[in-house]
Amino acid sequence: MLTYKVVEVSTVSEDVLEETLNEWTAKGWRFDGLHFAMRESQKRPSMAFVIFTKEEM
Repeated sequence: MLTYKVVEVSTVSEDVLEETLNEWTAKGWRFDGLHFAMRESQKRPSMAFVIFTKEEM
């Protein structure tokens, strides 16, 4: 059975995203995707959602 994990990142920076990826992949999760939430008035994303999957028995 495939299990999904969604991690919300409120500070979107290279360091924070890298830390999130390293933390959850070290726990056995596989990176599946990254989605950004944008605000119309800003060019930078206001938050990100990092998606992981894991095969469960």
